[in-house]
Amino acid sequence: MSRSDVESKAGKNHGPPPGFKRLRFTIAYCGTPWKGWQSQESGGGIQDQLNTAIRRAVGVEARVQGSGRTDAGVHALAQVAHCDVPESVRMSAEAWANALNACLPLTIRIAKAEVAAPQAFHARFDAVGKTYRYRIWRPHLLSPFEAERAWHIYGPLDMQALRWCCEKVAGTHNFVRLSANRGDMPETQRRSLPDKTTRTIHRAELREFADVIELEFEGDGFLYKMVRLIVGSLMHVARGRESKEWFASLLEDPTGMQSNQTAPACGLYLVSVNYPTE
Repeated sequence: MSRSDVESKAGKNHGPPPGFKRLRFTIAYCGTPWKGWQSQESGGGIQDQLNTAIRRAVGVEARVQGSGRTDAGVHALAQVAHCDVPESVRMSAEAWANALNACLPLTIRIAKAEVAAPQAFHARFDAVGKTYRYRIWRPHLLSPFEAERAWHIYGPLDMQALRWCCEKVAGTHNFVRLSANRGDMPETQRRSLPDKTTRTIHRAELREFADVIELEFEGDGFLYKMVRLIVGSLMHVARGRESKEWFASLLEDPTGMQSNQTAPACGLYLVSVNYPTE
């Protein structure tokens, strides 16, 4: 059976086709060398590397499907993905992880492999939420070990304003002004569909360490570039370039102009993907 046949039968509400089993992967990666999660014509996506690793490891064609996309340069501590492989390939979950890691670049690691339970598990459609973390490096000298791992912001910050704005993010809001248009519809149409741009942030947390500020967001879903626009806008206020009221309006008034304060991809990490049974 061809890969296209497998994909067509393994849809949103169905398990693997006859003769196949579904594997679930938890994947960690450094996004710096890659063009994001999504498969690319040039082969530079993390998804491409995983598909190639399966082909090299066991000689079968399989398409790994992730819980969602991450942009070029964004990292993951625990991305979740699945793929369907022939039952004739008799390998334990541990053997799958070892075999794929042997074929993957060192910047992509299979942290865990398991047979999906239930077999109809779908990494994307079964996800009920995600957690993202953003790291900001504060000292004047950027550590070489933090290059492409954090956003370097040196100088005074209004931490009281930052905390106030961060608290505003929690809750249910229309994030149309704090997200970007992926290009699948005109912006006027996107703005006319609030159900498409409304999300609930269950937790918005700010943590201060000696050298690093961490901003962590847990929510039921995130729009294209939403976390990076939230962080960029938060830091715009913290640096004294806009008011707290400006930030609040981004959440409360969906008719205004979109924020253009996008934080760099290098500081963003997908921490975890949440599923209803876990």
